[in-house]
Amino acid sequence: MASLHAPNGDDRAALRRELRQRRRELPAAQRIAAADGLAAQLLALPFLPEQGYVAGYWATDGEIALHSFQLKLPKGLVWCLPVLHGEELRFAPWRSGDPLVSNRFGIPEPDVEPASALEPEAMALVVMPLVGFDAQGRRLGMGGGWYDRSFAFRKHVPAPPYLVGAGFDVQRVESLRSEEWDVHADAICTESATYP
Repeated sequence: MASLHAPNGDDRAALRRELRQRRRELPAAQRIAAADGLAAQLLALPFLPEQGYVAGYWATDGEIALHSFQLKLPKGLVWCLPVLHGEELRFAPWRSGDPLVSNRFGIPEPDVEPASALEPEAMALVVMPLVGFDAQGRRLGMGGGWYDRSFAFRKHVPAPPYLVGAGFDVQRVESLRSEEWDVHADAICTESATYP
């Protein structure tokens, strides 16, 4: 298990590189099984909504996939994907086969006008990708701050959307230091466990 205690930016960059490499090295069969395990953990969340919008992400760079979760969503939930809107995220409903475009980072997103997409407050549950996490539920993202900016209102409003980080077991580290801008997840789910 990796360890990070210092707020030093170089330490975080090195840890991100190491953890991204760990997830990229997982064999295909393990990735497929992990996606199914993750779906089971997410579907067992006590706060999984019965209706409304659920946002996920398009897995890239070795991220744990959400297709199994998407396919098993209860009927009252509408699957959404992020859409870049300025420096924040918006969300648009998406079903397999709907048109996609690549955003400025090369990540597929629904082919909609970003200004017309749903605002973060409209979501009931958001599953966020992560690079690393600890057992206390602290999440290390890619460093762009997209989810922290988009859900900054959650720091002062203890209400939905519920935020859940998703990653592989191998992305767990001993300890992560919180920064003042971090928006904390309500849970972190992997293929075998839910934290905290």
